[in-house]
Amino acid sequence: MNVSVNPADGSLTVMAEGRVDTTNSAEFQAELEKAVPQTDTIILDCERLVYISSAGLRVLLFIHKAMNKKGGSLVLENVNDDIGEIFEITGFSDILNIR
Repeated sequence: MNVSVNPADGSLTVMAEGRVDTTNSAEFQAELEKAVPQTDTIILDCERLVYISSAGLRVLLFIHKAMNKKGGSLVLENVNDDIGEIFEITGFSDILNIR
């Protein structure tokens, strides 16, 4: 998994690439946690994300709650069909802001 963070138009875009699973979810969370105090909107670009496990979903839920607590938002963009199906099956599509 690779994660890159780019500021853009008052938000931070985080590009996740590869797989997010138990082996790297702590690293994924650490990268996203760094972004929370820096912006009101974190955009997670999922275009190159090929898999996300339950450990990765927990990270997204944690960051979603942290952003909501400060009045901000987590937005997921470019979600492919495979990742979208995971969000649908788990009910995360009802919780997260996916566009």
